Amino acid sequence: MRGKFITLEGIDGAGKTTHLEWLAAFLKQREIRVTTTREPGGTILGEALRRIVLDRTQRLHVETEALLMFAARREHLARVIRPALDSGRWVLCDRFTDATFAYQSAGSGMDWEKIEALERWVQEDLQPDLTVFFDVAPETGRARSGRVREPDRFEQEQGDFYRRVREGYLRRASEHPERIEVIDANGAVREIQKQLELKVIRHCF
Repeated sequence: MRGKFITLEGIDGAGKTTHLEWLAAFLKQREIRVTTTREPGGTILGEALRRIVLDRTQRLHVETEALLMFAARREHLARVIRPALDSGRWVLCDRFTDATFAYQSAGSGMDWEKIEALERWVQEDLQPDLTVFFDVAPETGRARSGRVREPDRFEQEQGDFYRRVREGYLRRASEHPERIEVIDANGAVREIQKQLELKVIRHCF
């Protein structure tokens, strides 16, 4: 039986990585085999491209950036995601294609339709069974991420950028309500995880 594919999305500081770790533990307690991964990243190529894209000392052309994201994604799908799903494992991914729409299109101005074309080409018929967007006020996300470490290329962007990114995520959620669930991530961690649990049960069990 094919495994389930769940992606977690949100602006920097939304807490998605913490919630991914919690969800992985939640599923393992139910004896579900889980693969956790991230984008950009997940493979040797993906991690190398991640370092390039997040390098705060340089700024790539937005279309170059998007093409690198999809190059890494194609390798990620071939090497990690599809094999895991085909073996019956559930895949939890910290960001996926919705992030490219939010960051490279809504945030940085790349044409939305060009990303849709790349999505069709690279992913073919594959979409997550569930995508959870952890929605947090941009000011809150920036304050949270700024406490952790020196900001990367995206984390050093100004507030208007993150407002556009959030709007991009909400546009994707409105376009794909059958798979994208929005959770208010401004509240208590336990309450957020209770909502996450309910949405996973609704879509994947």
